[in-house]
Amino acid sequence: MYGALPDRNDLTVSAQENKSDPLVLFMPSGKRGRFPVGTPVLDAARSLGVYVESVCGGRATCGRCQIEVQEGNFAKHKIVSSNDHISARGPKEERYDKIRGLPENRRLSCSAMIQGDLVIDVPQDTVVNAQVVRKAASDRVIERNAAVQLCYVEVDEPDMHKPLGDLDRLKVMLEKDWGWKDLLVAPHLIPQVQSILRKGNWGVTAAIHRDMDSSRPFIVALYPGLKNEAYGIACDIGSTTIAMHLVSLLSGRIVGSSGTSNPQIRFGEDLMSRVSYVMMNPDGREAMTKAVREAINGLIGKVCAEGEVDRHDILDMVFVANPIMHHLFLGIDPTELGQAPFALAVSGALQYWAHEIDIDVNRGARLYTLPCIAGHVGADAAGATLSEGPYRQDRMMLLVDVGTNAEIVLGNRQRVVAASSPTGPAFEGAEISSGQRAAPGAIERVRIDPVTLEPKFRVIGVEKWSDEEGFAEQAASVGVTGICGSAIIEVVAEMYLAGVISEDGVVDGSMAERSPRILQNGRTFSYLLHDGEQRITVTQNDIRAIQLAKSALYAGIKLLMEKLGVEHVDTIRFAGAFGSFIDPKYAMVLGLIPDCDLNEVKAVGNAAGTGALMALLNRDHRREIEKTVAHIEKIETALEPNFQQLFVNAMAMPNKVDAFPELAKVVTLPERKVVSDDGGDGGGRRRRRSRD
Repeated sequence: MYGALPDRNDLTVSAQENKSDPLVLFMPSGKRGRFPVGTPVLDAARSLGVYVESVCGGRATCGRCQIEVQEGNFAKHKIVSSNDHISARGPKEERYDKIRGLPENRRLSCSAMIQGDLVIDVPQDTVVNAQVVRKAASDRVIERNAAVQLCYVEVDEPDMHKPLGDLDRLKVMLEKDWGWKDLLVAPHLIPQVQSILRKGNWGVTAAIHRDMDSSRPFIVALYPGLKNEAYGIACDIGSTTIAMHLVSLLSGRIVGSSGTSNPQIRFGEDLMSRVSYVMMNPDGREAMTKAVREAINGLIGKVCAEGEVDRHDILDMVFVANPIMHHLFLGIDPTELGQAPFALAVSGALQYWAHEIDIDVNRGARLYTLPCIAGHVGADAAGATLSEGPYRQDRMMLLVDVGTNAEIVLGNRQRVVAASSPTGPAFEGAEISSGQRAAPGAIERVRIDPVTLEPKFRVIGVEKWSDEEGFAEQAASVGVTGICGSAIIEVVAEMYLAGVISEDGVVDGSMAERSPRILQNGRTFSYLLHDGEQRITVTQNDIRAIQLAKSALYAGIKLLMEKLGVEHVDTIRFAGAFGSFIDPKYAMVLGLIPDCDLNEVKAVGNAAGTGALMALLNRDHRREIEKTVAHIEKIETALEPNFQQLFVNAMAMPNKVDAFPELAKVVTLPERKVVSDDGGDGGGRRRRRSRD
């Protein structure tokens, strides 16, 4: 067993407690301890390891350390909490309230003293002088313990009788007021220290970066006066898109979000084609590295404009990416990932100065990349694993990120295994005759009447279905231009449910007698989905491309299930932007995923990006995923002798041999029908084989 996390409600501190001292419980962490009457709440929180932000060093000027007292009888914790058990507002809080405003139910923990038993809530949404939130990447609460801390100090002025340098006196005050010892200083700051101290009239705010408790802390930025905000970037570099969030490191709020297409697409649609480009072109690696870094700098500009933030206030960054994107972003040649044994140049977590890799933010900003798991299972899979936490639970969880290279993680707290599966770009519209990326005008949902074989569909940018009154008028502005990934899955599954294609994926040409939508194309047949200015058909080749992609994914999943010795999974999570739009029922009908209670199949959005966000806001999550990745077992599908047979079985819909009893509860699967490759009935219908 590894990576198990304790129940937050069971966290306690037993260090030298006096049973007569007041008992204080901090929520949502669940940490508690006894403290003498008169102890500042902030000191109690810090002694327990509860993260409460403070910039001003207890001067009650920054307002970052706000807390709330929860009143009532908390029988479970044996605490009766009351506002009478905390000191009344003092002069410092009154002054702060007069200048900046302090809600009636809020206290400044640096000034409030413990007088009796308390239940203290540390608001995770506290925003003081921060920007308005415009977009949210995740609605989860992430307890904050950022690698960057802002510390305000007042430094003694120079004294001829005490010839200590300005920087050295700054270090003395940071140790005296904040406990920072053995501080390192970013080299670029040293020539600036004297002017900053004098500009701030000897009062300055130092940004201290320390990732691991065992590492020496670094002064990475220095500001005159009281600096009350710092920002970080969480970024997921995908092979198709790059997603970024700008986050307040002090409040945890997301103040800007944006995304863009990965400009490396022009060098190759899929990952292996980009590796080939590097191998075939002497300057290929440099060109792709430059392209992705420029795109990231452009995104930083967008999110900063949205949040009205100076990009030079960004002090920490966390990146996740698949292995090839990871290597190219960091300027590492990915050639070895293009051939067995698919060796990573580096698999562990990495730390950089952001300016070392041409990222235009504060010169002292640090950059952290999550570890890669192995081979073609990268830091993005590690981020998704951190976000969804299969290793934190008893149930068997399947985590799938569907893309040009699907990444699969399966397991529970006992054991976790992972694999990658080369699904190709079919699910994203490439290799499909009328395929396109998800954009206005693309068909995103499809239903086919099993009697008439008439379709109806929805188009991105249009609210109505195609059979509803007013659809044509609404669609006129965007058109009906193609079919995107989510609809590709649905239309093939619907064609199977309607009997248009056989279990083996062959279009039944005899259906042409029933519907003019079955079209003959030489020796094969296709299905006419839309006959408009842009004629959209689903051809036999399209279906084959989808079968190949889904079979690669399903065979990879089955290999992992075999490795763990399990015949079913308890819960399935679709990660990634594409996964958010997949209808679980149709994914299962297609045989993209194994049988499971459909209520337990959920899309979790950009889980890799959420993992990056967690690592940005809480450095403990960095240690958590580093420890977890070291125990995840990587299965190389290409080397597994059973992979080919599993792949062949998965070509059928949903599968040639595997049972789907949970799916059968909600969907009537058609009888098996054998159709020859030329679309003729090669033996007629026969009853569906028992799947008990």
